[in-house]
Amino acid sequence: MPTRRFSRTKLLLGESAVQKLADASVAVFGLGGVGSYAVEALARAGIGHLRLVDFDEIKHSNFNRQLYALETTVGRKKVDVAAERIAQINPGCIVDIRHVFADTAAMPGLLSPPLDAVIDAIDSLSSKVALLSAAHRLGTPTITCMGASTRLDPFSVRVGDIAESNMCPLARMVRKKLHARGVFKGIRCVYSVETADTVRASETAEPENFVRGRPRPSLGSISYLPAMFGLLAAREAIKIITRIN
Repeated sequence: MPTRRFSRTKLLLGESAVQKLADASVAVFGLGGVGSYAVEALARAGIGHLRLVDFDEIKHSNFNRQLYALETTVGRKKVDVAAERIAQINPGCIVDIRHVFADTAAMPGLLSPPLDAVIDAIDSLSSKVALLSAAHRLGTPTITCMGASTRLDPFSVRVGDIAESNMCPLARMVRKKLHARGVFKGIRCVYSVETADTVRASETAEPENFVRGRPRPSLGSISYLPAMFGLLAAREAIKIITRIN
């Protein structure tokens, strides 16, 4: 690859850290408003191996917040569009795409070979819990992203252990289900302490919103907040890999 592709990163973090990033394998589960920006930051940081897991295709309702949503990509698999974009950023990155639904049965294969970090940007509660419990059991460093929809305030976003994720209804449900599986802490979490106004910001689910699992209502969202969640999740993964704060 061109020697200057990551030269600014090397100036900031040092040559050893850049090599660690190049040697690292990171998986991102969910390539929507949060996951697409996490992948972008990881690719531009020089992560050498990226595993992308998503079952969905791009729709017009994705345009307000998802990086891959363009007129030219509507109807295409998100994993395919993501892989093409990564190749334009870092042709040396090895991209492993998994166009599958991330349920409990799929987890052993999705988490193998071993990974240096996992970013969870899944919307489905059952899939989210299946991933977090499986990764925790394997000892794989994991960053989970909670609800970015129905929020507006970027200054209410926090990063901490999942045990600290107060004020987020999704986090509350995730914690309850993880507790039932014996998981109480040890997972990094991006969440918001802003009150979620789900009554004002939701509508009846459209058919496009659920291909697998139960119907879920559409939730209002703004362009910048899911992106912030994804970028912060990428930051946590980079910290874990380089051991630099």
